[in-house]
Amino acid sequence: MGRPRMLNYNIDVSDVDYDLVLSDLAAEGDQLDALVAAEDDWTRPTPAAGWTIAHQIAHLCAADANVLVAVRTPGAFDAVVKQADAGGSRYADDVAGEGAARPRSVLLDQWRAGRAGVIAALRDVPRDFAFPWFGSTLTAALMAPLRMMETWAHGQDVFDTVGAAHPATTRLKPVASLGIKGVGLSFAAAQLPAPTEPFRVELAGPDGQNWAWGPQGATQQVRGSALDFCLRVTRRRPLTETDLTATGKDAQTWLELARVFL
Repeated sequence: MGRPRMLNYNIDVSDVDYDLVLSDLAAEGDQLDALVAAEDDWTRPTPAAGWTIAHQIAHLCAADANVLVAVRTPGAFDAVVKQADAGGSRYADDVAGEGAARPRSVLLDQWRAGRAGVIAALRDVPRDFAFPWFGSTLTAALMAPLRMMETWAHGQDVFDTVGAAHPATTRLKPVASLGIKGVGLSFAAAQLPAPTEPFRVELAGPDGQNWAWGPQGATQQVRGSALDFCLRVTRRRPLTETDLTATGKDAQTWLELARVFL
C-alpha cells in the first residue's frame, strides 16, 4: 500500500450537505470503533497486503493527525509533505507500521481523539475554508467526504477481516458521490485522457431509493447497487465481484480502473 501520486481533485462538492457528512463521519467512525474495540487480536491480517487491523487503525489515526495540522496550522503542513516525500512509496506502510507497533489501548485512544478532533476542526471552519494538502489545496467541504470515504473503506477491510457484515447505510452516498465526481481522477491516475461525454449513474441505495447522477440521455451509463459501486471505487472489490453494469466504452473503462482516494 505505497503512497500513490497525489493529484489535484478539483471536485465540485457544492451540493454536498456539509453538516450531514460530518455527522455521517462521526457515525461511521463510531461503528468501526465498536467493531475493533470488541476485537482482541489486532494482529490479524487484513485484505491489504502486509497490513493488520492495527495497521488500518494506525493509518486512519495518522491521516487524522495530518488533517488537524493542515486545518489548524497550515503553515506547518510543509513539514508533513517533506516527510511524505522522503518516505516515497513506503511512506504509508512505514507510518502505519509505526502506529501499529504501539500498544492497542494507546493506538485506540489516539484514534478516538484524532477523529473527534478532525470533526471539531471541520465544524469550526467555513466549508469553503482552504488549506494545503498533498500536491493540492483542499477545502473543508471536500475533506469531510474524503475522510468519510477513507474511514468507510479501511473499515471495510476490518469488517472483511473479522468476517462481519458491514451494514450498508445512507452514509454510502457521499462515498458514491466522490466516486462519480472523481471520474477524471480515475482516468488521470491511469494516464488516460478524461472522457468527453457525460456519465449517467443510477445506484440502488440501501434506503430503497434510487440515487442518480448525470443526464438521463447520456450514452455512457453505469447501474448497480450503491454498496457495490462504493466497494469498486474504493478498490475493495474487483469489478467481477459486483453487480455493476456499464453501457458505453468509457463507462466500462471507468469501472475497470475506478478509484477515489488520495
